Amino acid sequence: MPQLPDLLVAAIALVRDRRVLMVTARGRDVHYMPGGKIDAGETAAEAAAREAFEEVALELDPASLDELFEVVVQAHGEPEGRLVRMRVFRAETDAAPAASAEVGALHWVTTADAHRCPPAGVEVLRLLAASDLID
Repeated sequence: MPQLPDLLVAAIALVRDRRVLMVTARGRDVHYMPGGKIDAGETAAEAAAREAFEEVALELDPASLDELFEVVVQAHGEPEGRLVRMRVFRAETDAAPAASAEVGALHWVTTADAHRCPPAGVEVLRLLAASDLID
């Protein structure tokens, strides 16, 4: 059976008061990072900024995003062995995020919420806590 290509995604980590912004899709209860697939011809930072605008109505300059780390884990809801490669960028803005049409709700989470996250989200929370950015 041929190996499925890795899913290349980018996400933002908006941290306030030692919590990070996560979202849930409409009708689902899984918490995930605001982000999505990197389109052909765009950088990971451009994808993270585009997805932040589409999902949580934040206008971010891709050049202002600092890449924190890349998480490589089994992709949630995909066949066994298909990996997601999520590049996570730190976002800094005073603007208030707002749920878009594709997002059901916004959540400010800590590592205590890891049980609500798919594998990539669990790893992001672990790494953010290890960097002393969240509780």
